[in-house]
Amino acid sequence: MAMKWGSSNLLAGKVALVTGGAQGIGGAVVDALTDWGACVMVADLDQTKLDRRTAMYSGQVGGVCLDLTIPGAADLIVEAAWGQFGTLDIVVNNAGYAWDSTIVKMSDEQYSAMHKIHSEVPFRVMRAAAKRMIPLAKQEIAEDREVMRKFVNVTSGAYSFGLPGAANYAAGKAAMVGLTKSAAKEWGRYKFNVNAVAFGPIYTRMGSVQTEDNVIEVDGNKVAQGVPVEHLQRLGMDIPDPKEVEESITLSTPMKVCPLGRTGTMEEAASAILFLCSPLSDYVHGQVLTVSGGVSGGMA
Repeated sequence: MAMKWGSSNLLAGKVALVTGGAQGIGGAVVDALTDWGACVMVADLDQTKLDRRTAMYSGQVGGVCLDLTIPGAADLIVEAAWGQFGTLDIVVNNAGYAWDSTIVKMSDEQYSAMHKIHSEVPFRVMRAAAKRMIPLAKQEIAEDREVMRKFVNVTSGAYSFGLPGAANYAAGKAAMVGLTKSAAKEWGRYKFNVNAVAFGPIYTRMGSVQTEDNVIEVDGNKVAQGVPVEHLQRLGMDIPDPKEVEESITLSTPMKVCPLGRTGTMEEAASAILFLCSPLSDYVHGQVLTVSGGVSGGMA
């Protein structure tokens, strides 16, 4: 899918790793990075959508289908990127999902699952990538060359203002911010820009209406994605026909509580990540970029 701004060679010669990159915001990020010249290794749970994504690009995109939470998965996908493309310059930790419940009804498994995918997995991926990148960085520094590499973690505005009915998700996303800022302090010496993007109301499967088909399966559990109809109505959002959710999530929808009057699109979300992956952000470091259309507090 061509991005609306066309293509550029700004990232020519760069290699990126995108987790959860077969669909949604991650898929839009893959489109953006390739449009700007990068080669991309995609890690995702959905083999069908992963095959579809890689088939769109002739040799420019590779894919690994696996559960990122299993031991050794992070090392495997980093080695896959290195094996196919010969290096790694950009890491986008995008994979995630929601498993909602109120606190008193939430199981230990639900709480732990959100920390595993939103905090532990990004940590493992960053660690595996850095082990490979640091020797290159040391060599470049010894040669008095400054080569910037990029880590971008996808968090949520919920890390700051909380999210009723999803304390596990908000806590996991808050942990990701702490990880981002700590890595930035450790890795600045290697010229690794480490930043995060905190999204507000972006219209995705997680931000659309709950339906019987809007589910994912993780560790044998079928987990509903999306937002209950009554909650979307309180936010002043249009409710799509349940049969049209897949098509509607590529669009924006009106939203009264947002100062810009609408939700953001996946393409707009990807543009923020693209900025942090590009040389345009070489002096942006240890930051959380909020992309919310002006929404600055809880949306309950």
